[in-house]
Amino acid sequence: MTAVADARVSPRARGSAHDLAGTGTLLRLALRRDRIMMPVWVLCLGLTASSTVGRLKSAYDTPARRASLVKDMNGNGSTRALFGAAFDDTLGALTVWRVGAFLTVFAAIMSLLIVIRHTREEEETGRQEALSAGMVGRRAGLTSALLAVAIANGAVTLLIAGSLAGQGGTGALALGLAVGLSGMAFGGLAAVAAQLTENARLARGLSSAAVGVAFVLRMAGDAAEDGSKGSGHVLVWLSPLGWAEYARPYADERWWPLLLIAVLAAASIALAYSLAGRRDVGASFYATRPGPPAAGPLLSGVYGLGWRLQRGALLGWAAGFVFAGAIFGGISDGANDFLGDSDKTRNIIQRMGGAQGLNDAFLAAMVGVLGTILTVYTTTSVLRLRGEETDQRAEPLLANAVGRLRWAGSHLVIAYLGPVVILAIGGLALGLGYGIAAGDLADQLPRCLGAALAQLPAVWVLTSVTLFLVGVVPKYSAAAWAFVGWVVALGWMGPALELSDSVMDTSPFSHLPKLPGDEVTAAPFLWLLLLSAVLAAGGLVGMRRRDIGG
Repeated sequence: MTAVADARVSPRARGSAHDLAGTGTLLRLALRRDRIMMPVWVLCLGLTASSTVGRLKSAYDTPARRASLVKDMNGNGSTRALFGAAFDDTLGALTVWRVGAFLTVFAAIMSLLIVIRHTREEEETGRQEALSAGMVGRRAGLTSALLAVAIANGAVTLLIAGSLAGQGGTGALALGLAVGLSGMAFGGLAAVAAQLTENARLARGLSSAAVGVAFVLRMAGDAAEDGSKGSGHVLVWLSPLGWAEYARPYADERWWPLLLIAVLAAASIALAYSLAGRRDVGASFYATRPGPPAAGPLLSGVYGLGWRLQRGALLGWAAGFVFAGAIFGGISDGANDFLGDSDKTRNIIQRMGGAQGLNDAFLAAMVGVLGTILTVYTTTSVLRLRGEETDQRAEPLLANAVGRLRWAGSHLVIAYLGPVVILAIGGLALGLGYGIAAGDLADQLPRCLGAALAQLPAVWVLTSVTLFLVGVVPKYSAAAWAFVGWVVALGWMGPALELSDSVMDTSPFSHLPKLPGDEVTAAPFLWLLLLSAVLAAGGLVGMRRRDIGG
């Protein structure tokens, strides 16, 4: 009877079952490896919404104050770009307005990091090939990664829905689903990127670029049109993050935009499964092309090799900052036309960008966003050193007449000077967009350029923290992402949550003057540069003394 039953199972079905063999084991391994990172992400995302309710309740304790806030915020394109549209004046709706956009972005980042870590990174390091020698199907790794992401996003959904249930169960569920489904959608896109590229670094870059484009589209659309009136702007509808916003939690919920996110998640996951079945382990659809038979002059030394390895990321980030800077600059004009006279409303803008005029405050807030995001690039650049070690590509170089510090310098010169180029380009684009919109290009271009370059000391502190970890405790160098995540979260969500100065001061960006418009003194720049130099020196000393690969 067993033989007859087995015969009735189609070969295709048996093949599918074999493709998933070992999924449970790999899932347990993934959860074991992420036993710290994943709960931290989930708790931070889930508890942010609940903590925001209490702060809003104390700051806007009457319906009149909340109604005035909604009117003021929706009446200004600059603040709509930053937070999105406010669809109602209830505490639940205001919570969605304050942190909803940021929650979806961070859920997307969490998801893409988890997926790529357990798919392309496993293949790049060779661990997946070793696992595949056992009873592990070809799609088991992808399935376990997606299941891990589903568990994380499911926990975020439940935590958000449970923490906001007191403000209304339907709205709480809508917000939880908007955040969780957004995470799954970008996790699916990251799974596709993992199939197309041959290294984890490029896959993370492509996935992060998708999140960045979606966020900028949402900002540009909200700046151009008040989504609380009418059907919303077309640019917002082009962004999956805009679909989450237009689900309107706590404001006559619309469920069909959430269905769009679910369809995107399902389609991207299906595409990733299809691609995974058409390639070998470790291979990709867009492999690196072989180079010329003879090395050019730029590859004549270790610094030329470092430039060759780092140039793609540098050019990609520079292009992204041109786009983001132009968009941010174009929407900044008009913040000074903010008609509301609420002290609380004005405080939100000033906590992000300083107490100067509101146009300058919004520009400073946008410059701060660019600066904190850039720490992702510098951290990735420094961690490339550790990747060269663990992939055993550093030893052949060091076996020749190349010292450790010289080899490290070939990467660090890009990690420290690259932000100068990227911020300069972003600042010029910001000044160009704002100067044209405000009709004052000659004055605004240098002001925005200087404001962007003023972010460098804080960016370099995070760069040096990463270098210190790589040099002194290389086994825990990935902990640099915890510092980056903390700084980015404070920069984006700290002012909205009205966190205390003692908490905000844990970010190096909080010690910089909020330019353009704020008073400039040399002390914070010098202290941050000194801290960066000390950390970098400690990292280089540690790298010189420890074993390579150890």
